[in-house]
Amino acid sequence: MVKFRENLDLMTLKGPLGGGAVEWRISDSPVDYLEAVAAMESRAAAIAAQEAPELVWLLEHPPLYTSGTSGKAGDLLDPRFPLFSTGRGGQLTYHGPGQRVAYVMLDLKQRRPDVRAFVAALEEWIIQTLAAFNVRGERREDRVGVWVKRPDKGAGFEDKIAAIGVRLRRWVSFHGIAINVEPDLAHFSAIVPCGVADPRYGVTSLVDLGHPVTLADVDVALRRAFEEVFGATAARVPEPT
Repeated sequence: MVKFRENLDLMTLKGPLGGGAVEWRISDSPVDYLEAVAAMESRAAAIAAQEAPELVWLLEHPPLYTSGTSGKAGDLLDPRFPLFSTGRGGQLTYHGPGQRVAYVMLDLKQRRPDVRAFVAALEEWIIQTLAAFNVRGERREDRVGVWVKRPDKGAGFEDKIAAIGVRLRRWVSFHGIAINVEPDLAHFSAIVPCGVADPRYGVTSLVDLGHPVTLADVDVALRRAFEEVFGATAARVPEPT
């Protein structure tokens, strides 16, 4: 199989025209999903109008499911948590405590207006973050996200450790990625995660793989890897009041 995303030049996504560091924000308590979407949409509009800097926002959500533009009703097997329809790409996924969500608001018009290259750069960001914990994350051309091989489960078995779902408006991105640090993996059993029903493909986390790391550990690795892929970040800013 030709690996198109692996062969893309990602350096053209590193830093907007005219420079400027990306604002870095971390929420210390779970954020309501609809409030997060409203904040992202507002910030993306301000970035497009050149009224605000780019932003990466790290947070957790309370337990919930979201359905992207390719979501199918039959992929919700058990409505144990609220389900939100959203305009991001992709299908059904779970968000909840122990999962690091990173919402990414970047001006691709000022970087590189190329959706495939942007998705590949997000994958590379995740892969480099996982490498900091000696976890080998890999792309799959037919499955968006980042995967780890699980030979301990059997030949050909793989688990998804990170999901990607983005939306662009006026070439400004929002939504982003989610890395499983230590979520309750049983919560994924109520959906067909990202539409992947093959029993060889499951869901895992860093702690499930035997790496007892914290969200704070992952945040440090995320920032270092982000700067390698996308460029400089500004000092962490306080939460808006």
